[in-house]
Amino acid sequence: MTHSFLLRPGTWNFQGNFSAQNQLPLAVQGFMNITWKEDNWFKIVSELSFEDQGKPKIIFKSRGHLDMERKSYTYVLQHSLLGNIEGEGWIGSQSIVQYYWIVAENQHHTGFDTFSRISDNTYALTSVVLDRHNLNSIMEATLSI
Repeated sequence: MTHSFLLRPGTWNFQGNFSAQNQLPLAVQGFMNITWKEDNWFKIVSELSFEDQGKPKIIFKSRGHLDMERKSYTYVLQHSLLGNIEGEGWIGSQSIVQYYWIVAENQHHTGFDTFSRISDNTYALTSVVLDRHNLNSIMEATLSI
């Protein structure tokens, strides 16, 4: 696999825009810190903040397990706004795609993220959250190490 994002430890800088339905885009920035343990277990700690001071920071902590043979992984995530999340991801030749769902009785949110490799040190992220079958928000960002 030729990916440096997710598959190698490091801190990635995050810069982009967040758009919710019927709202103007907001600039967002932050970091994603990736660490690895033995037996293909990884952890990601992220913090994202918005230019709009009234919008709270988003903090999430995830841990997951990579199956190198299948080029796929599963993960659980604690999100400061959405709560508990579970998901799975696939590692392609030029992108990493993950799908997730919110684990709560009153939530009907799902989402997916695509991390597209631009270079070893740069990825483009497109992140979409859906509420049932409707688009709820989109985030587009550049990640660089």
